Amino acid sequence: MNTDIIKHVRKLNQLHAYTTIQMHEAVARKAGLSGTDHKYLGFLIEKGRMTAGELATLTGLTTGAVTGLIDRFEKKKLVKRKFAEDDRRKVFIMPNTKNIMALLEPLYKEFRNKSEILFASFPDKEIKIIETYLSKAIELMNETTDTLRSTAS
Repeated sequence: MNTDIIKHVRKLNQLHAYTTIQMHEAVARKAGLSGTDHKYLGFLIEKGRMTAGELATLTGLTTGAVTGLIDRFEKKKLVKRKFAEDDRRKVFIMPNTKNIMALLEPLYKEFRNKSEILFASFPDKEIKIIETYLSKAIELMNETTDTLRSTAS
């Protein structure tokens, strides 16, 4: 394999990651959130209801930090705490998808439309390659995250 091409693609991948962070930070600020709060809100949208402990495990945050995060979201009416019916000691964090979408959707509308046009510009065979790359890259990043967390001091 051509090492120059690999270096170039690796550099593009790095720039994509940095640009993604910048865009999400800009979206977050427009929404009145921090960049990290915005991404953690994404976990709640993706996963649905979960306990604070589950969110702490998913994000790597301490349970204290998760409590602060939930407080900030609750203040903005983006989530709601709800006691488990069978165990009042257990509290679920319930994302308010309607409020979250009302806040974020307008900020992503133009980007989403342009992304769809960009994807449509590729033949199906190339879209499949992009899909495969992204799936394998996500798997690799999850493995790396798990390794780093398991060896953390």
